[in-house]
Amino acid sequence: MDGKEFMEKLKGEINKAVVGKEEVIELLAMALLSRGHVLLEGLPGVAKTTIAKTFAGAIGLSFSRIQLTPDLMPADITGSLVYDQKTSEFRFRKGPVFANVVLADEINRATPKTQSALLEAMQERQVTVEGNTHPLPEPFLVIATMNPVEYEGVYSLPEAQLDRFMMRIQIGYPDREEELLLLKRKESGEFDDVERIVDIREILALSEEVKKVRASEQILNYIYEISLKTRTDERFLLGASPRASEHLLFASKAFAFLNGREYVIPDDVKKVVRPVLAHRIKLKAEYEMDGLKPENVLADILEEIEVPK
Repeated sequence: MDGKEFMEKLKGEINKAVVGKEEVIELLAMALLSRGHVLLEGLPGVAKTTIAKTFAGAIGLSFSRIQLTPDLMPADITGSLVYDQKTSEFRFRKGPVFANVVLADEINRATPKTQSALLEAMQERQVTVEGNTHPLPEPFLVIATMNPVEYEGVYSLPEAQLDRFMMRIQIGYPDREEELLLLKRKESGEFDDVERIVDIREILALSEEVKKVRASEQILNYIYEISLKTRTDERFLLGASPRASEHLLFASKAFAFLNGREYVIPDDVKKVVRPVLAHRIKLKAEYEMDGLKPENVLADILEEIEVPK
């Protein structure tokens, strides 16, 4: 199965349980195949949990949901040692992070200490408890959700932690046609459970194929120029990090692969600039007060930089 066929089957299968959201599904697939993690931002009731659960089900991966709250401790996520009375020994009990797809619901409600434990597991792809290291399953994708309008009882994610997410995907309200279709399908009971279209072995093989997608020196220079411009543009207080450049490359390769190509073109880079960079860069206060958003400046940057032939 090539990338294009995989993407078509995945969208078709998830459509059994979700209305629309094809771009969200595509971005999740890109993050999974390029070993990234996703910050899913949207208001309550826009199907964030449903999308994550059906995505895992369609690709045959184990799924775990963690409802993050202020009283949640790091061990509640990673696991802990428990005493076994039968053997008179301590054994490690795995936490909910030990799944292929982990939905970390409302990550900004957890304390900084708990957030850090989750983000460390994301980065290292392993958990260390009492000096013993426990590898997390592969593939491993964390989908962390945030409500963009809640400010009470939440702990903001520092820029250094936001930078660990390959993408931020924003989910808004459906348009008129999508919401009417949703209501009709709910009324008639047309929603079905998704079926597995691939297994873990095939997902890992697809991920290896993404690594083989070629990016020319011109494409690498293009990615660098985009990141450099965010660091030098006078409207930004904080520009894209080298890790952001890496993620921009990996996401571009995944997008090319899912569109049936073995090489990256400039349009692939343009497609992923917003979800990969917008959450990592910070505007100066005076520009934010004027209503400017990072996405607006990124659009300007893409217009200014010469596109490689």
